[in-house]
Amino acid sequence: MRLEFDKRWLWAAILSSFVCLWAVSNDAEGNWRTASRASIGIAPDPALTQEAVIQVYGARAYSWRGYFGIHTWIAVKPSYAKSFTIYEVLGWRQRRQLPVLAIYDQLPDRRWFGNTPEILADKRGEGVDALIERIERAVENYPYSRRYTLWPGPNSNTFTAWIARTVPELELNLPATAIGKDYLGYHLIATPPSGNGFQFSLFGLLGFVVSSVEGLEFNFLGLTFGISPDPLAVKLPIVGDIRLSS
Repeated sequence: MRLEFDKRWLWAAILSSFVCLWAVSNDAEGNWRTASRASIGIAPDPALTQEAVIQVYGARAYSWRGYFGIHTWIAVKPSYAKSFTIYEVLGWRQRRQLPVLAIYDQLPDRRWFGNTPEILADKRGEGVDALIERIERAVENYPYSRRYTLWPGPNSNTFTAWIARTVPELELNLPATAIGKDYLGYHLIATPPSGNGFQFSLFGLLGFVVSSVEGLEFNFLGLTFGISPDPLAVKLPIVGDIRLSS
């Protein structure tokens, strides 16, 4: 009788978890149209900025996905351009049989459906126009432009990491919450997104990174654990990077 009692409670807990997840997901799906997409004012005004600019942004993903990871995108503005061009991967476009890779002109620092973005990389001035040209070529060669898988990839973070590996001068150190950054497809070995060090990854599910930028990372089922040297930080799933020094 005790065993049967325990089973009932176990199944009740599992069912409750699914009901809660379904409710949160449905509530989020109903409110995405009204979620804020306003600029938070951390990007340079392209009308007043003559120099070339590259910025990489990240913000917690929309709805329940945001508890686990971030969505990232890349913004570029060539010298004297009056607007930013955004490059990002959007999973919902796959459901409409569109390329998941989206390219459009817009302010780069808009909230990601209510969530505040932060700048992950910022390059400006001399030599940046040449980097923008290389980013544009890399975007054209992105191998998953019509394919999206939330976990373990390829997703929006897979795209950003792909560009960063192709243009290592970005020196991009993606946080632990950028799930999908370690997805390498059928390749097992690569340079980390920062362009420095060594990475092994088995379909983004199991692997490691050794780098003077990323530090030491272990990837298990798409979740990243590790420690980075500069600034000194612990990398944890869900929580993200916890700085231990300023």
